[in-house]
Amino acid sequence: MGSMNRRKFLGATGWAAVGTVASPVLARAWKTLPPGVGNAGYFEHNFGISDSLCRKILAEALAKGGDWADLFFEHRVRNWLSLEDGKVSRAASEVALGVGIRCVEGDQIGYGFTQQLDLASMLAAAKTAATIANQSATRPSASFRRIPVGDAYPLDRLFSEIPVASKVQLVQSVNEKCFARSPLIVKVTAQYHDEEKRILVVGSDGAKAEDLQPKSYLTATVVVEKDKRRERAGWGYGGRRPYSFYTPGLVDDMARKAVDRSVILFDAVKPPAGEVPVVLGPGVTGVLLHEAIGHGMEADFNRKKISTYATMIGRKVAEPSVTIVDDGTLPNLIGSINFDDEGTPSQRTVLVDKGILTSYLHDKISALHYGVQPTGSGRRESYQHYVQPRMRNTLMLAGTATPEDVIRQAGNGIYVEDVSNGEVKIGEGDFAFYVSQGRMIEDGELTAPIKDINIMGNGPKMLANMTMVANDLEMSLHGTGACGKGGQAVPCGFGQPTVLVQSLTVGGVKS
Repeated sequence: MGSMNRRKFLGATGWAAVGTVASPVLARAWKTLPPGVGNAGYFEHNFGISDSLCRKILAEALAKGGDWADLFFEHRVRNWLSLEDGKVSRAASEVALGVGIRCVEGDQIGYGFTQQLDLASMLAAAKTAATIANQSATRPSASFRRIPVGDAYPLDRLFSEIPVASKVQLVQSVNEKCFARSPLIVKVTAQYHDEEKRILVVGSDGAKAEDLQPKSYLTATVVVEKDKRRERAGWGYGGRRPYSFYTPGLVDDMARKAVDRSVILFDAVKPPAGEVPVVLGPGVTGVLLHEAIGHGMEADFNRKKISTYATMIGRKVAEPSVTIVDDGTLPNLIGSINFDDEGTPSQRTVLVDKGILTSYLHDKISALHYGVQPTGSGRRESYQHYVQPRMRNTLMLAGTATPEDVIRQAGNGIYVEDVSNGEVKIGEGDFAFYVSQGRMIEDGELTAPIKDINIMGNGPKMLANMTMVANDLEMSLHGTGACGKGGQAVPCGFGQPTVLVQSLTVGGVKS
């Protein structure tokens, strides 16, 4: 098949742009390949992106020199379905198609992109990327080799093969099961989202990798009313999951959690403000680990001396009970990737080993700067964006204490089950998070639920003050997490066991 530009392709498939009402076809009008590792050949099969074409584009990107260049092809199809007040309130789809072209010289990047996958448009974008250099031409590899990668998110069938009627039935079942759980419910919003993102990375060093990255989630948000007072909460599941993940049993569990989390807020109290011991519950609270600590371990912040951890490799940053890893290979989690957006195979990276900082998260540029190997952490939002070192699934490994021991050790303080609306200063590590679900800890026991408070502190200090780690590691299974950095958002996962932080500031009632 010859190359096809974006406008012709979208016209041929019946798609337009964001806001297109979902069709039963759901992007099946073009030729697809069966699910499997990488779906090798998809871009050549559908868009004529051959090895010889890639060599021409790479040669243009390196026409003025440069250390290396790469191509990032992307074809993404997203679908959304929302049900509110018992009716479908939104059914929309979005298609993105294009290529980003990068030329790298030292730590400088030249970048161009185009939505048109014809030779002239791609050569023009490559010429833009080439302006970063001013030397004699660098020759790309004469041949390409496919990178062997794992398969962290196999699909039994494509989302585009699932009838819209089935997805409507799914969100309707969420609505019905939530209303059936409590007479206090006055409103339920159910949402389903899926995405098929296909990428092809081709490097001037001859490396080539192709992947199909699925993503989906199902959520329920519940509003309850009692004595003219309303409360709101929700729950959801997702990740790089097949459609078969959303079973009736999972919907039952999600409805139960969404309703229970809303009703309990009628009994919530506000704890006294001040410095108190804080126990972070397992799973969802790992977002604090991600935001307040993980960003400081991304190599670009350290290379630029922005992070507190810039001079801490090999030094103690936590107690020996604390080990933190970033793992892109965990099956079906939202932050998992078979390879990163530079074509480096994904891996498990130990950041803190028994309290000692051992590594940063590296893309190719930072790895060259530090004289180490890339960690498979070079990521970007889309073909329109350049690569940055980013987290994948960040987690603290389980300790040896029981959760009850950790709570008992806290004495008097608060137990945090869930947080939201966080703000973090990457350099200093200062943070504030709103506690949406939690409990009081009194005399070593969990007591009244709490709400409408903030917890504040400093990431590196919080890490140093984690004095007890339980054996109940959980990963957040929400599947909706998107981390922002440098104007880009990428899906990231997180998790941790129950952890005692010796002291954090509690206060700041939400207005």
